[in-house]
Amino acid sequence: MRLTFEASELVARTDQRRRTGSASLAPKSRSHLGQFFTPAEVACFIAALPRLPKRGRLRVLDPGAGVGSLASALTARVISEHSAVSLDIWAFEVDAGLHSLLRETLADCEDVARENGISVSTRLLGGDFIKWGTEQASHDLFVTTGERFDVVIMNPPYRKINRGSSERLLIERLGVDVSNLYAAFLVLAAALSDDGGQIAAITPRSFANGSYFRAFRGFFLDRMAFDRIHIYNSRNAAFSEDTVLQENVIFSATTGNGRPTKQVIVSCSNGPGGKVSMREIPHEQVVRTKDPERFIHMSADYGADDVAATMAALPCQLADLDLQVSTGRVVDFRARDFLRSDAAADTVPLIYPTHCQNGSISWPIQGFKKWNAIVASEATMKLLLPAETYVLVRRFTAKEERRRVSSVVFDRREAPSQLVGFENHLNVFHRRNRGLPYELASGLCLWLSSTLVDEFVRQFNGHTQINATDLRQLRYPALDELMALGSALEADWPGQEKIDELVATYVTLSRGSRG
Repeated sequence: MRLTFEASELVARTDQRRRTGSASLAPKSRSHLGQFFTPAEVACFIAALPRLPKRGRLRVLDPGAGVGSLASALTARVISEHSAVSLDIWAFEVDAGLHSLLRETLADCEDVARENGISVSTRLLGGDFIKWGTEQASHDLFVTTGERFDVVIMNPPYRKINRGSSERLLIERLGVDVSNLYAAFLVLAAALSDDGGQIAAITPRSFANGSYFRAFRGFFLDRMAFDRIHIYNSRNAAFSEDTVLQENVIFSATTGNGRPTKQVIVSCSNGPGGKVSMREIPHEQVVRTKDPERFIHMSADYGADDVAATMAALPCQLADLDLQVSTGRVVDFRARDFLRSDAAADTVPLIYPTHCQNGSISWPIQGFKKWNAIVASEATMKLLLPAETYVLVRRFTAKEERRRVSSVVFDRREAPSQLVGFENHLNVFHRRNRGLPYELASGLCLWLSSTLVDEFVRQFNGHTQINATDLRQLRYPALDELMALGSALEADWPGQEKIDELVATYVTLSRGSRG
């Protein structure tokens, strides 16, 4: 977005207010409100996304305005494009301590616009946006009963909201459950958008998959269709001055135009101002009609279509293999009275992600800061499984790790016992709460460790958590192929090149899509 001198100066003054406001925030207040202000370069990127008409008046909502970075960036765009569009900007900010800076920005927007022959009117609203927004929204969200907007431009607050909290209960009135404040803001943005209205936002990427955001995705995607998705490859790119490690996505979406043939531009860069890679794909490849979870696939790599087609051609889901996957049953802080550092006569092995190394189990770990064992008693029996052969997948991996899916085979010979406990940060593949044949477990582990699976998972899973839901959504080779793959495994766990060679040898893949 090219800005005129006057528009550029408007954005620069706002950015100085951002630095002032950010420096004044107490860490406890920032954490409580989930406040991370939008740097100028990011604000201008977001402001460039909405489609603007050649003339007419646009009602614009900024529901987490901060010091007004997005409002000033959008005003600067209209000024620079010499547009005949006029703006009516509603800026919500719950933190009264920021109102003086926000008021300065809004007045600056009006003044610079007026000097350039553009009409911009603004209003600052304090108080709770969630409460106000739910009052405006109708239970029938396609019937206008309150305020509606042509453009919602937003950097919503990021904070988990507990079940039973006032924010969560208010959003539930609209028939949707959310677990994070940013998702609540997006729900209201969709609800308050007029027909054909647009949302341009920067948020965490976590809504794209997983069970926690299933209800949100259903609500949002019933109302909105994506126009543009942009991913930052680095987790500290968007809010580097605030040292925030958060994988962000910038997107724009429009109400009422979710046609299957609609095209979406998907792009990525290492950070603001970096080289951008992009491609244009059908909306159906971003959100697949037949996917009941409605995962959102985000990849700017043209090879992603081949990967997705190859995975889609595989014959099995877990149910076809008579397999299930569940999170580990032992939540350590709830079972603390039964946890032990060392094995004893009354304990059984307790397996944490740290025990999972190089395709196998290393147990016990001397000097482990967590626990190596759990007491086997009537009170803990429901937390334990028979000590048989399972496949374990770590629920959390660092974004920088080579594999997003980190799996190992649990073999009872590596932790001798009749029972075993798996800690909650592990996903456990099992067969009706019993173990798997060793060859099947080995083949499944090799498959999950393949480059093909890693590339596919990264299309919809940008964050560092791998949920059981994600693993259920995958497609798998036929049972006999997994067994043959596992039978080919030698004593030592192979490197990545060998894993991919084994998969290519024993698994039938769609060569038309993989080349």
